Amino acid sequence: MGIKEEVFFEGGPHIGDLIVNILLAFTVICLPLTVGAIVRAIWLRYRITNRRISITGGWQGRDRTDVIYSEIIKVAAVPRGIGLWGDVVLTLRDKSRLEMRALPRFRETCDYIIQRAAEKTGKSPEAIKAR
Repeated sequence: MGIKEEVFFEGGPHIGDLIVNILLAFTVICLPLTVGAIVRAIWLRYRITNRRISITGGWQGRDRTDVIYSEIIKVAAVPRGIGLWGDVVLTLRDKSRLEMRALPRFRETCDYIIQRAAEKTGKSPEAIKAR
């Protein structure tokens, strides 16, 4: 029997991302950003457990990406919305990148991901955290 999968975070993007982008819609030039935020709010879902990171998104939530922690070599976080939410970028072993946009509790989640990746890869957390 394997280790029970424990959920650390499950949910969608931060509601503040949607609110800010709806307010920006009044300037017509930001309309594409607003559409993107609405699509994210409706169909994007994150599930971060002690075993993997699953991201469901795309048009009508039809795309799913799963990443195990041993595949992660770098983690970078960028605050957004005066630090209430942020974007987390995972660099994988094959040099591809996976971006998690408008992630709530992004600092805490980023630290959790770094810790799990360090445990699975044998690297120090400092080596995984991007500067």
